[in-house]
Amino acid sequence: MLKTNVLDMSGKVVGEIELSESVFGITPNAAVVHDVVKNHLANCRQGTQSALTRAEVSGGGRKPWKQKGTGRARQGSTRAPQWTHGGIVFAPKPRDYSYTLNKKTRRLALKSALSAKASEQNIIVIDEIKMEAPKTAQFAKFLSAVGAEGKCLVVTAVADQTVVKSGRNIPGCEITFANLINVYDIVNATKLVVDKAALQKIEEVFA
Repeated sequence: MLKTNVLDMSGKVVGEIELSESVFGITPNAAVVHDVVKNHLANCRQGTQSALTRAEVSGGGRKPWKQKGTGRARQGSTRAPQWTHGGIVFAPKPRDYSYTLNKKTRRLALKSALSAKASEQNIIVIDEIKMEAPKTAQFAKFLSAVGAEGKCLVVTAVADQTVVKSGRNIPGCEITFANLINVYDIVNATKLVVDKAALQKIEEVFA
């Protein structure tokens, strides 16, 4: 049975909560996590790189010198790839790098990432993450109090713009919501700071 303490925003223990074995207690599958992280990064690529081939660079319409009799190598254009200002061989063109993975694969990867964080005791459950006003200093103090300095992922149950504005300027701190949580953000963070309500939502969806 997996259990962890529940803290308030001052870092004080206010209770205990049981974590779902089916979400936080499985044996992590590193290969699946790798596949999903690679897929996430590929889907994030813009794919807007572009270079000109010899057909697209300007100039080069005239043969630079006659075919025979000069002693030099034959050339048909000054825009061939071996010339300065020539075109690029197999020039990269805009393309879509995204691809899809099976739903079961993505779910297993998410459970594996969460289970790995739980086994390392890097999940911090907060009774309620709430800010009265956007205050970066107060939010940084909260993270320090619960032991989440450095790279951390803060997960709230719903989109709370006050929390987002409070934490978005803190280096290493990422803020997301229970319905948008993904494997890359979990793996990339050292500590996972989860609102109690967000934890319940995650367990409802993935248990």
